[in-house]
Parts: sequence; structure tokens; C-alpha cells
Amino acid sequence: MNDTATIRLLLVDDEASLREPLADYLVRQGFVVEQAADAAAARSLLLGEAPDLVLLDIMMPGEDGLSLCRHLVESREIPVIFLTARGEATDRIVGLEIGADDYVVKPFEPRELVARIRSVLRRASRPAPAAEDDAHYLFEDWRLDPLKRKLTDPDGALVPISTAEFRLLRAFLDHPRAVLDRDRLLDMVQGREAHLFDRAVDNQVSRLRRKIEEDSRNPHFIQTVRGGGYRFAADVRRVAQDQG
Repeated sequence: MNDTATIRLLLVDDEASLREPLADYLVRQGFVVEQAADAAAARSLLLGEAPDLVLLDIMMPGEDGLSLCRHLVESREIPVIFLTARGEATDRIVGLEIGADDYVVKPFEPRELVARIRSVLRRASRPAPAAEDDAHYLFEDWRLDPLKRKLTDPDGALVPISTAEFRLLRAFLDHPRAVLDRDRLLDMVQGREAHLFDRAVDNQVSRLRRKIEEDSRNPHFIQTVRGGGYRFAADVRRVAQDQG
């Protein structure tokens, strides 16, 4: 990872009394910080140089943080840490489902936030996969391109999936026929311990089933293991991009 002085943060929060002192603190820690009071201002700033990470409030006037997060993780692939009020548990779950990398509950200790920022950035800056890891996943005539994050069905039609759904599907495809409990899935998908959010995994699994199962209520691929978690019940092959 580059040193802290080169790390650009975008801080999006409508509360100036929190945003401005926090921005000053982060600058003193060596980060480059831009501020936005709402999602519209954030989108304008995003037209310029992309930040390395976005700190994003959920509840804002106009477009809320969840909508902006969805845009960031699906179209820009920029890491996001939510700054959330204590009573917004449901929104935090939704944020994790759509691909946010972490969350910090207000009021928070700024040093904790800096630690979370550095942790997320470490994960984001891990070395690129080896060349052979660009091989596609095949499971019963479905195909997942891990580099382009494209999923195609047996008829060759593109099936749109969110960042969170992609991460979850790849976790299953990397561990076919293995029983994965919720804690392990959360750790693989979110990259951190998040045991308070078992529902986030269950909701993500339900969404993914609707994309790949013929009957999501009687799933063929992603099977529930009572008391254990989930199992991807199909064989998985890795093939070069130009192979069927």
C-alpha cells in the first residue's frame, strides 16, 4: 500500500459539526480528505480523481447513503465505510448486503476509525491474483468470469449480480460441497468478523438463489445445512477464458 500521505478519502456527512472536525483529524493523521455534505456533492467530487475510500453517512437529506453506496461498489468499486447512528441496525445490514466494507457506529473514537480505514485499505491493496486465477468458474453450464465479474446462465445470457452477490458466489465456488457456516461466509465476503449480522448472509443467499436457482424455494445449488450453514452442492471447474 502507498504511504498514508497519498491516501485520498471522501467524507460524506450532512452534519458539519461531525464532518469538519473529523476531516481535520484525518488530515492530521496524514490523509488527503475531501468533504461533501450530501450525495449530490459527493457525486460531483467523484467526477474528478477517485478517492481510495469513502466514509459515508447513511441518513442524509436527498439521496441517502445506501443509494450512493450501491453506486460506488457496483460501478466504481471504491471501498466504503459507513458512519451510522446506533439505531440504524437494519440499514447497516442492508449496507453490508450491497457491498460496504465496514461500518462504524456514532459516536465513535476517531482512532478506531483510522484503524478501520487502514484495515479496509490493506484488504483492497492485496496483490493481484496470479495469471491462472483469471480462469472462469463453470458449474452445470453456468459461467462466472471473476475478473469482469460477469455471470452467464446456461443459455449464455448475462445475469446481473451485485458486488455482494459476486463475493458470495465466488466464496461458494471456491469451496464446492463444503459446509460453510455464517461466520465463515461473513468473514470471506466482508473480510472481517461480523457475527452480529447473520441476517446479512441469509438475505444475500436468498438474493443469490433468486438469480441462479430454477426454484429458489427448493434450491439445487445453494443448500441449507441445518445448524451448519450452507453448502454449494455442485461440481465446479476452472477453465481458461477461451474454453467451454
